[in-house]
Amino acid sequence: MPSITKKHNKNSFSFKITVSCGYDEAYRKKRHYKVWKAPEGWSEQRAEREAQRIAFEFEKAIKQGYQPDNRKTFAEYAAYVIDLKEHTGTKHSTIQLYMHLCERILPAIGHIKLTELRPNHLNKLYISLQEDCTKHTLDNARAKVDLGVLIKEHKWSRAKVARLAHLNGVTITTACRGQVIRKTSADAIAAALKLPTARLFDIIHNTDHLAVKTVLQHHRFISTVLSQAEKEMLVPYNAASRATLPQAKKNPINYFQPKDIQRIIQALESEPLKWKTITHLFIVTGARRGEIMGLIWHNVHLDERYIKIEDNLRYSKARGIYVETPKTEEIRFVAIPEETAELLREYRAEQEKLRQLNGDRWQNDEGFLFTRDDGRVMHPDSPTAWLTKFSRRHDLPHINPHAFRHTVASVLIANHTDVVTVSRQLGQFQCNDHGNLLRTSH
Repeated sequence: MPSITKKHNKNSFSFKITVSCGYDEAYRKKRHYKVWKAPEGWSEQRAEREAQRIAFEFEKAIKQGYQPDNRKTFAEYAAYVIDLKEHTGTKHSTIQLYMHLCERILPAIGHIKLTELRPNHLNKLYISLQEDCTKHTLDNARAKVDLGVLIKEHKWSRAKVARLAHLNGVTITTACRGQVIRKTSADAIAAALKLPTARLFDIIHNTDHLAVKTVLQHHRFISTVLSQAEKEMLVPYNAASRATLPQAKKNPINYFQPKDIQRIIQALESEPLKWKTITHLFIVTGARRGEIMGLIWHNVHLDERYIKIEDNLRYSKARGIYVETPKTEEIRFVAIPEETAELLREYRAEQEKLRQLNGDRWQNDEGFLFTRDDGRVMHPDSPTAWLTKFSRRHDLPHINPHAFRHTVASVLIANHTDVVTVSRQLGQFQCNDHGNLLRTSH
């Protein structure tokens, strides 16, 4: 039987409930505690009856193995879950995403005790994320004075400003033309010229609200935390499973028509061989951006005409550029046409010449296909920026690497390739314990 100690407060009653259940290693009774405070205005008899009911439910839960920790907050438990996931092999990119999502989640519900978190708390959070939060994108800036004239007044060159500001020369030129640059770059230029940023630039604040897809990312993380709490029997149910979620709009799938692909291929003929090869591999394989940028020569089999995809090149502030496994964790083999194999042979010969010219400066012990001029690995995001400029130069539809994945899928299906084969080539699915296909995110 639970013991109940009543305490009379100024305007109400509170009850300390103690349940003894089992013994610890020193043969001392294990005791579990719960404090319940009656609402103001309740009579003593009503409060005592409710305390008895709560004590009964508390004891029942303890005996069934459910042992709530009434002190632990969501923030404390979320930190524990992230650490647990990291130590049990969850990818670094996923851990970074969890920490990023916590920046918005914890100020709203981090202080709430785990056992007191309810679906209505989450519903309010999701509405707030949609209505009150803006994207985690940096503010921009545009020069409101003639920077070119100002630089000349200092008797400096644009190259000198770039050196002093630790920026690329293209950024200085962009700013001088009155085009939009990052606010951080504007701050660096102003510091180099020893003038206040506000005197030189108009700041363009980011006001874009979060997309529903981003709100659902926050929900999935909360659900992951509460699912672990449910497994460890710290909460009776996962509150996220009972929350009301915003409905995401289905955007049309972005892919290229055959005539667009033909125009892209024709435009690539006038571009550097490295970028031509990168884009060509996007077109024929449908691989993810990080998978193409993470390719090493050891996994490219030109005579047999296939490539082995087992790495995914990623970037984070914490690690810099690093390699991890693909999203589905599975190695896959993708056939390539003879045209692609010939292009790769030509590119490999060009890279070898570059290696010889660099001599001891060459840094590519890992054998990456795509490198900077000195052999260092490229940033995995670089194809996105290059393709944007490429499409503008040639008056093409906006190109992003992911659109090629949808294009390859539609072409394969149009050629009567079965869906399972298509999904395996794209690494779009993984199998569960029963051998059934499970869809992953794009």
